Amino acid sequence: MDESTEPENLNPLERFGRDVRQVRLARKITQKRLGTAIGYSEGYVSKVESGTLLPRPSEKFAKGCDTVFGTGELFAGLLERIDEGDHPSWFFPYLKLERKATRILDYSASLVMGILQTDAYARAIFSSSHPRESPDLIDGRVAARLRRREVFDRERPPLLWVILHEACLRTVVGDSEVMAEQLTYLTRVMASPQVDLQVLPFSAGAPGAHTRPFTLLTFDGSSTVLYADGPQGGKLYDSAETLAVHLDSYDRLRANALSPAHSLALIKTVLKEY
Repeated sequence: MDESTEPENLNPLERFGRDVRQVRLARKITQKRLGTAIGYSEGYVSKVESGTLLPRPSEKFAKGCDTVFGTGELFAGLLERIDEGDHPSWFFPYLKLERKATRILDYSASLVMGILQTDAYARAIFSSSHPRESPDLIDGRVAARLRRREVFDRERPPLLWVILHEACLRTVVGDSEVMAEQLTYLTRVMASPQVDLQVLPFSAGAPGAHTRPFTLLTFDGSSTVLYADGPQGGKLYDSAETLAVHLDSYDRLRANALSPAHSLALIKTVLKEY
């Protein structure tokens, strides 16, 4: 198909794939040769170019294209803008830091944190919070959320420590089937050496001064930032005083939560109810 007949109503992944194909052909490089050069199969390249690789091409692929094509950071930038388009603008600064963090400490008050959500659970949340959005936009949001799991594919993945309030287990998102799948996924995640998960039970009483969720990101053990939700979206904080308060709060939450083993037992008990 030549440019004069190529449809303009392409989604972001299709546009990315089209651009890869156009530059590849201009450089007279085959799909097989491109894939071999950057460590992917010919089939992978084909799916990228057709816009059918889900949730989206990897950062390694985009950077590899830039190296092989000599395009600077063109494709890495295009891929980043795909992510940016599927997230609210106030969240993207956090997302960029999450990808670099060596430790992620999260307190979730009523919903399972995004990086641990299943497709169906995330879809139910977005469908409920954005009831007037088209299915395509919902699909983009869900795919973007699931892509956050890619941090665990890094050569040195971060340590994730999550404290889930029991309300996260009992707030029915979607329906019983969605919740059963979500809790089953949590039990599998807990087997990973990179993940520590504790449940703060209702019996622990009021969860200290913080009823809103928050996340602490640490980088190489030398610096920490706080991400907390607000009425107009999330915000990053790095003041020493604010960090000290939330680090202390996290220690208290961790101390009052169930042990990982007892947390797993509680999750399995609630799972049977679903």
